Amino acid sequence: MSAGPVVVERPERPYVFMRRRVTMDGFAEIADRLPELIGWLAARGIEVADAPFFRFNTVNVRDAAGEWEVEAGVPVTSPPEPEGDIGVALLPAGRYATLTHVGHPDRLFEAVRTLREWADEQGLQWDMREVDGVERWGCRIESYRTDPRVEPDPSQWETELSFRLADTD
Repeated sequence: MSAGPVVVERPERPYVFMRRRVTMDGFAEIADRLPELIGWLAARGIEVADAPFFRFNTVNVRDAAGEWEVEAGVPVTSPPEPEGDIGVALLPAGRYATLTHVGHPDRLFEAVRTLREWADEQGLQWDMREVDGVERWGCRIESYRTDPRVEPDPSQWETELSFRLADTD
């Protein structure tokens, strides 16, 4: 089940992150960093501004077993100083095509396909370029809106896909 898709305007937002090059089989290498990031913020008294997310900087569309560059990120109310492998950056302002998926995360590929097909039907252009079978995204995120400690049933989890659209100037 999903809600959307819709186009929304988003302001620039600061976030902290850890970045890795991973394959889909090794996605846990980056996914397991989210609790560490949240703990790092809590230990410093830094306020979390929104749901944690994964930002897909590159997506390997030619080779399903190929590497993707992914960030585990957490939006914050004000940016702290970077430390070690924890970076600080800004999610760019702009128009985003969004879709909210309710269900098990193993159905997210289907939700991504739905969002991309809808955008094609609407004549929307992504803030993305493809080079040699690798998509390089201006901003493509999956925000995890459900805390699994509160809702342990993955079929009830809510994930928001937000893909930045190209500027139309």
